[in-house]
Amino acid sequence: MSEEKYVLNADFGISAGLFNKRPLKPATFVIFGATGDLTMRKLVPGLYNLFVDNQLPEDFTILGVARSKRSLEDFKSRLKTGVEKYSRSGFNSDDWEKLAGRIGFFQMDYDLDESYFELSKLIEIEDDKNKDRSFLFYLATPPASFAPILSGLGKHGLITPEHLKGLPHTRVVVEKPFGRDTATALELNSIARMYLDEEQLFRMDHYLGKETVQNLLIFRFANAIFEPIWNRRYVQKVRITAFEKIGIEGRGRFYEETGIVRDVLQNHLLQIMALCAMEAPSSFDAERIRDERAKVFNSIRPLNSADTNSVSLGRYKGYLDEKDVSPDSKTPTYASVKMFIDNWRWEGVPFILSTGKALSQKMTQVEIYFAPVPLCLFEDKDVCTKLEPNVLTIRIQPEEGITLKIGAKTPGEKLDVSPVNMHFDFNTSFKGKAQQEAYEKLLLDCLKGNQTLFARQDEVERMWKFVAPLLEGAKDGSIEIKEYDVNSDGPEVKP
Repeated sequence: MSEEKYVLNADFGISAGLFNKRPLKPATFVIFGATGDLTMRKLVPGLYNLFVDNQLPEDFTILGVARSKRSLEDFKSRLKTGVEKYSRSGFNSDDWEKLAGRIGFFQMDYDLDESYFELSKLIEIEDDKNKDRSFLFYLATPPASFAPILSGLGKHGLITPEHLKGLPHTRVVVEKPFGRDTATALELNSIARMYLDEEQLFRMDHYLGKETVQNLLIFRFANAIFEPIWNRRYVQKVRITAFEKIGIEGRGRFYEETGIVRDVLQNHLLQIMALCAMEAPSSFDAERIRDERAKVFNSIRPLNSADTNSVSLGRYKGYLDEKDVSPDSKTPTYASVKMFIDNWRWEGVPFILSTGKALSQKMTQVEIYFAPVPLCLFEDKDVCTKLEPNVLTIRIQPEEGITLKIGAKTPGEKLDVSPVNMHFDFNTSFKGKAQQEAYEKLLLDCLKGNQTLFARQDEVERMWKFVAPLLEGAKDGSIEIKEYDVNSDGPEVKP
């Protein structure tokens, strides 16, 4: 093995005394695509924060894996820059040096069998001293690399099914999107099933790690006043929105492969929708929650892409001039769908999911519109026309919180009604309590083996089937991609 092939610290193994004792098993965290932005911006800053908060296992190491050659010093310098810039808890040089002592780097070709053999020897996965150790393989690579990496890991014994006792304890974390469409998702699931049990595969969607998204379940099932009216009798419509002010920021090559439907709608918004629409689980066990989400996906009415009142695709002006974007691109940067869930609770209630880039504001939120009052009791018709429906808004970002709009009498002798807000602000109410970043929460769940906030195989396949008409319509031109102005609210015609 050549000297420049890989580099490790002398203390890449275990250094005692850096952590207090914790119940988590010893772990080796292997990151494929380790020189990319995701590792620098999210993964290592997240692991650093968990380290500072004393939440990682005592015996924990990180190995960065990438195609490109890089010295260990250069690699760690890049990660240090990421921690300095993106860490929630700030930067402490002593803490960083302790964590950096656990970091190694390995350059490999994802398509070369010999590389997996060398990787296996490097992390000592078959050594008896590691029989109680967890090995996590994080695929922070472009989706096209998922299949060859999964196959390479499986063929060379780096990942093994959990039900086969006596083998190393292995898990795989796959960054979204999981596949490009239904066919590729089925293919990936088929490859994964050859080498892993479903309980070992963690399909990452960082939106589900956000505190306010997790609060959806608590809000619904810990407050008796809302669940009785959380149905078609009282809810007029549900609107779920994820807007960004920024464009693609120079990521033309990535975005041409992905697009807004794959990037946000197929995963983030559909998962949030399922949390809003699911029935109460029999317990808060991960599988019971995922069972209820899957029932929602099985009840979704298929999209009619020919119905312009149900679907809308758009592209911001100037997208075609972005670097690495094809001049005849058919990639949308805006998507909106009106969907229905054909079950007892939600029959006839539209769920409107919208997402886009280069829009007038940055926000991700859920709005529950309740039905209007059945009869206006006020004699003044002007008062009646001012009555607005009650709206429950759950803000996921920014300014996380919950607002309920209600009608109240305007002060004065004249009978008048005005909308007012009952407001809960997350940061104000929980001031002084550290709030984990989404990736921190999900990385910790991966270490613990908690799959509550990760999509199961059947969920993923049903989500791809739902968005298939949008992907096909954009590709063959049957759905018009309307241009919209930057800093606008998107295309003029929306569901």
